[in-house]
Amino acid sequence: MSVTRRSLLAAGTIAFSGALGALFTGRAGAARPTRGYGPLLPDPRGLLDLPAGFTYRVLSRAGDPLRSGEGAVPANCDGMAAFGAGGGRVRLVRNHENRTTAALRVPAVDGLTYDPQALGGCTALELDPAGAVTGERVALAGTAVNCAGGRTPWNTWLSCEETEDRAGTSGYTKDHGYVFEVDPADPRRCGPVPLTAMGRFAHEAVAVDPRRGVVYETEDAFVEPFGLFYRFLPARPLGGPGSLRAGGALEALRVPGLADLAVVDRPGAAFPVEWVPVPDPSAAGTAIRFQDFGPGGITHAQKLEGCYWGDGGVHFVSSFARRGDGAAADHHGQVWFYDPVRARLRLDVLFGPASDVQLPGDSPDNICLAPDGGLMVCEDGDGEQYVFGVTVGGEVYPMARNAQDIGQPGAPEFGEFAGVTFSPDGRTMYVNAYAPGTTFAVTGRWH
Repeated sequence: MSVTRRSLLAAGTIAFSGALGALFTGRAGAARPTRGYGPLLPDPRGLLDLPAGFTYRVLSRAGDPLRSGEGAVPANCDGMAAFGAGGGRVRLVRNHENRTTAALRVPAVDGLTYDPQALGGCTALELDPAGAVTGERVALAGTAVNCAGGRTPWNTWLSCEETEDRAGTSGYTKDHGYVFEVDPADPRRCGPVPLTAMGRFAHEAVAVDPRRGVVYETEDAFVEPFGLFYRFLPARPLGGPGSLRAGGALEALRVPGLADLAVVDRPGAAFPVEWVPVPDPSAAGTAIRFQDFGPGGITHAQKLEGCYWGDGGVHFVSSFARRGDGAAADHHGQVWFYDPVRARLRLDVLFGPASDVQLPGDSPDNICLAPDGGLMVCEDGDGEQYVFGVTVGGEVYPMARNAQDIGQPGAPEFGEFAGVTFSPDGRTMYVNAYAPGTTFAVTGRWH
């Protein structure tokens, strides 16, 4: 966010006009009655600013020892999901978006490592009914740039590699750009097996239709041609752990007459869609987004990121679009909703530029459902970084701010948020600060 926007936030509540018709609550000052939780209060520990009535617990920090003794907690904490483990216990599975230069790799563990030269993967935490950490271990290793992912209806995690690097590139010994299934209860159950039929591209996140078993996937591409929105039709839908290895068909979304989602700037605008078979999901010769989809072409969008199932469909994010990068229009974040029953795509939320207080925030990333039926959105922009809430009525409010300054003296810098998710009972929000890698548990008076 720009200095101009930060100064406005500090002044208190800002009323927004336009489609959202919402209120945004700043870090300090009196707030009008809203369905948010009030202004964010500075944390005396300098870690996480929250509204009054909310507290946090640090569950894990990069560099600390893993409780399993396998090594240190890896860096770059990203996508995450929470799973019930019975008796009030919770299991968290957490991605680590490590590239080839990561200082704290995911330790290579026998039976859980795909490519020994890749530094990314997942770790799993176990929490007791009081929320205390009782275990922390490697769940997947030897993968690359594990960004986000998504949970399955059978309680496993799909971890996504945001890269297209092949064997022989950057020292890798195997091809990358795949989705891997991780069982939080028993990581060795699924093993480090790439789900190749789901496509080889720069994956960001996935969401699974719990009734039909269709898997929706986003592609995070910030250079032209931009990424696509996919659906994977499994040969064994809802078949349980390991079933996605049976293969299936990969298709890409086409909105007839709309080549770039960036041009849509009116929340509520809806479009009929088509699904087009992907010519070569393995991208053996040509990256999928470069492939020929026929006379009707295909619909692209810059920075397709967070993806979450809820309200009978898929919510997904375009983090931003810039004409300077080749996009057809500029925006600072969109949240889309796809209704599979009506086969229609709708723009739900438009985020605004830092200089425009008529629209909230910039560069949304990971998203999830909130206890009140709205959304929680992780911001990945410039300057201060927030978790925003979006109510079912369209109100946008700040839920948390990363107070950990990782910049230089006189040049503050704050890491993005990622992996926002809730405990099965809806009483605890878990979220990661990407840098310095920190996993928080937030409790309070949730609506």
